[in-house]
Amino acid sequence: MSRYWSKVAGGLTPYVPGEQPKLPNLVKLNTNESPYGPSPRALAALRAEVGDTLRLYPDPNSDRLRESIAAFYKLKPAQVFVGNGSDEVLAHTFLALLKHDEPVLFPDITYSFYPVYCGLYDIDYRQVPLTESFEICVDDYMTPNGGIIFPNPNAPTGRPLSLSEIERLLRSNAESVVVVDEAYVDFGAESAVGLVDRYPQLLVVHTLSKSRALAGLRVGYALGDAELIEALCRVKDSFNSYPLDRFVQAGAAAAIDDRAYFEQLCAKIIATRARLVSDLASLGFDVLPSAANFVFARHSQRGGTELAAKLRERSIIVRHFKNPPRIEPFLRITVGTDAQCAALIAALRTILA
Repeated sequence: MSRYWSKVAGGLTPYVPGEQPKLPNLVKLNTNESPYGPSPRALAALRAEVGDTLRLYPDPNSDRLRESIAAFYKLKPAQVFVGNGSDEVLAHTFLALLKHDEPVLFPDITYSFYPVYCGLYDIDYRQVPLTESFEICVDDYMTPNGGIIFPNPNAPTGRPLSLSEIERLLRSNAESVVVVDEAYVDFGAESAVGLVDRYPQLLVVHTLSKSRALAGLRVGYALGDAELIEALCRVKDSFNSYPLDRFVQAGAAAAIDDRAYFEQLCAKIIATRARLVSDLASLGFDVLPSAANFVFARHSQRGGTELAAKLRERSIIVRHFKNPPRIEPFLRITVGTDAQCAALIAALRTILA
């Protein structure tokens, strides 16, 4: 530890993002990016922003983007918060809404940024084990807490939680915030956004990185009661009043407005996922039920470490987690194009033979 570091910096264990390798002829199935490009309307909006107005600050409130998001979900702009990627939105959420005396609850196998935020902001937390079938059990969260957060579908498992179970949790947990991180919800799970007007403690977080193919633009948003949104704005404006630049606001609003392209992209990925699951099963893989743009699979006879390494030798990159040990046998495989998935299956067939 450097003698110039603060105690906070020295004590952090940062999040490790998925690898972005620079290999030739790479089949990249490790970071859940979209295999297809963004909406043409979004690209046109980005190009239109090139001009003299770049000398001016962007709208600090991102009103145009918030209006598009609100219209898409039939909410009011005051119920929408936007940030520089959903990771930033989540970071503000932990500080604004989840820092209390009681511990925050989240699954033991989930998005690994959650404990990082707790370390950064000195938030007590408790990890709740998934069931033997890698599902979230709502009954395990019905205990005093300083907030609850989980992805739906969960990551890296891809398993969804039904809307009825989410509502059952909300009914029994009225005294603290429940955050549903819906980064992957558009690929087959039930969104909780429709519950926002009925449960003032509910915050739903989304990203444009997956189902709208804009991972490189860095846009996330939260939907909830206006009082929750105000808390997020207070933190944001104490940190960075201008998190979204002019390009981002224009391109993101156009992507949200292009509902037809969004629906087509999701449908293509869902169809490819079904074929991928079938092909993996035919090779002896156990694939968890997925409502995401990735699958979580383990082979009956070959370990995850070995398979990931052998795929890498063939320039096919998937995500492998060594911790916790319970998921070490699994590979998390992004749903790519049909051609990418076919290349993966062909490589696995050779490896397993």
